[in-house]
Amino acid sequence: MKTVLLVIDMQVVFTSMTHECLPNILKLDAHFKAHSLPRFFTQHGHTKEELTPPLRNQLVKRWGPAGSIAKGSNDWELMPNIAKAAKDCPIIGKNTYDAFINTNLTDLLKDHAVERIVVCGVMTDCCVDTTARSAFNRGFETWLVKDASGTATKKQHESGLVGFGYAFGDVLKTTEALEKLGHEGTD
Repeated sequence: MKTVLLVIDMQVVFTSMTHECLPNILKLDAHFKAHSLPRFFTQHGHTKEELTPPLRNQLVKRWGPAGSIAKGSNDWELMPNIAKAAKDCPIIGKNTYDAFINTNLTDLLKDHAVERIVVCGVMTDCCVDTTARSAFNRGFETWLVKDASGTATKKQHESGLVGFGYAFGDVLKTTEALEKLGHEGTD
């Protein structure tokens, strides 16, 4: 089954949430790269227009312009290890929790004949969970890798995992995902 790794929003602004998950994301990335499997990365940010009243973007309304990520800012940049990993990979710019909305993600997945998406990154209970649910709703088998995802608190992390695992797809550790992928070969 053709599988893609989708790494969500591993940006400087979220560094404090990634200490435990970053090494596992890099392990997953190394596996996908070694097996010539596609790897996609997302990068969340808002234009100057979206950050200027009247506010039309719901995330900017929710968090306010000061609590939102401005495109081109230091906070918006991918973390250095992720930027290195993402070199020569598609980076999907997005401005909402769901990486499918207002992006070319669906087209990229179709172009690569993807059937399964392995999702990781930040924040577990916002962009990761929302994108993973959206992938499921679009007909993709979807795995959420729990130790390769992070968020603000343990309670939020666990809540996102429980909700996704109940109705949408498998919630796996990095070792479990790699083992399952290893038994399948490279596609």
